[in-house]
Amino acid sequence: MKTLSSRHNPLVARYRAAARGETRDVMLLDGMHLVAEAVAAGARIRHAAVEMDAMNITEVGRLVDTLTRAKTDVAMASASVMDALSPVRSPSTIVALADRPAMSAARVFEEAAPLVVVAVDVQDPGNVGAIVRVAEAGGATALVAAGACADPFGWKALRGSMGSALRLPILVMPDASRAVDDARRHGCRIVATTPRGGRTLFDLDYAGPIAVLIGGEGPGLPPALVEDADERVTIPMDAPVESLNAAVTAALIVYEARRQRTRRPDSRSAAL
Repeated sequence: MKTLSSRHNPLVARYRAAARGETRDVMLLDGMHLVAEAVAAGARIRHAAVEMDAMNITEVGRLVDTLTRAKTDVAMASASVMDALSPVRSPSTIVALADRPAMSAARVFEEAAPLVVVAVDVQDPGNVGAIVRVAEAGGATALVAAGACADPFGWKALRGSMGSALRLPILVMPDASRAVDDARRHGCRIVATTPRGGRTLFDLDYAGPIAVLIGGEGPGLPPALVEDADERVTIPMDAPVESLNAAVTAALIVYEARRQRTRRPDSRSAAL
């Protein structure tokens, strides 16, 4: 196993570039949990670095053995080098570079009655990660990160998703209008969240193919997308509260859809 002892090693530059989002085909996995989740999900790990003193930790040793058996290039790193490789304040014991999942619109909408969360202009990576996690947990079939959305495969969003981004189908589309058009072409009813004026969360029928648009922090969804939606949904709130966090909004809607679809087992087949 190689040893990284200099912060000027070219590998350090690769990790730092991935942390800054400058390598569009590679994602940075920071920490035991994410690296293990990536291995379990079948992601291709290009390189891993483990802190020297952590090799005597049983869980770390087992993960390194798994990576080695998979022919992953693994290196031991000094504490100072790990401080450069890991973007978090307290460096993790292991970090890795892995291929970003490849995805297509056909894959995102392949379910008979998809429930797709479309995050539009959600710029906080932690919020994006939390939306991905709740989408998977609540039974949504896919997520689209649209417009000026934070990268769902950036290291902060990956940590926020706790591994969900490695399993849930995710499509990145810089043009939000095109993302909505794609969903509609695949037979989805477009549901736009709005702080007021929409049907209440519990009155909307979530049967059949649906794409739920979640707006970004502050301004919410662009007015044109709200106006063009097939349905507008509002979460009832007591005054003086006027809005909810984007991830909380996504969670409430996804779980209400789950409740309805579980109660009506035929809701997925209704679109056939």
